[in-house]
Amino acid sequence: MTTELLHITPIPAFADNYIWLLHNKVHAIVIDPGDASVVEPVIQQLGLKLVAICITHHHADHIGGVKSLVEQFGATVYAPRYGQYPFDHIALSDHEHLSIEALNLDFEILWLPGHTQDHIAYLYDHHLFCGDVIFAAGCGRLLNGTPEQMLSSLNRIKQLDPETELYCAHEYTSINIDFALTLEPDNQVLSKRHQDTNTMRAQGKPTIPSKLSLELKTNPFLRCTEQDIIQSANTIKTDELSIFTKIRQMRNHY
Repeated sequence: MTTELLHITPIPAFADNYIWLLHNKVHAIVIDPGDASVVEPVIQQLGLKLVAICITHHHADHIGGVKSLVEQFGATVYAPRYGQYPFDHIALSDHEHLSIEALNLDFEILWLPGHTQDHIAYLYDHHLFCGDVIFAAGCGRLLNGTPEQMLSSLNRIKQLDPETELYCAHEYTSINIDFALTLEPDNQVLSKRHQDTNTMRAQGKPTIPSKLSLELKTNPFLRCTEQDIIQSANTIKTDELSIFTKIRQMRNHY
């Protein structure tokens, strides 16, 4: 995956995490390095200089490798202003811009609470590095955020260009699609995505990034006003927030 001279590579970590490596064959940044041991050999093999580490939120599987990477490579760390972190960093707020001159990158920062209160995402051109806010055909659990916050964050993502690619931090696509099909069994685009995803996973390929245009057609958490999803939610209140809240609860127990 490249955009001009920028290479974007997923580094698998733990059972299902992706740590995103962005580089131009000389300089690099990593996003959400929960495990330094899988990042270090890639940096060394490619002969890269790690100049920045970008964090979306405070969970251990997103920050666990930061201290080791800083000690080895001396990178500058960026993290949300909305949380506390056990390492030195530059704090980022909603609507701010982060320029990484070595890679000619200019990120817009989006504060997207819901999964956690501190969660931010990094938007560059048509690339959104979105951590655990939105997944392929799913969204993050509400761990210390509210349904109102998460729905607002997802609706903010919905306003981006449909061509935006979503670089989330977990390979949850297969189970998310299985759940989505329980809500919209007649969604033909979703059924096709189910087949495509099974093929990709059988070949050992990542299903990420996903394109927002596809999410708008297949991700139930972006489709809470669709009649089939409203009926499947089987709840008295049918406003968007009530439907979102109910299907998020259903997904928790799926």
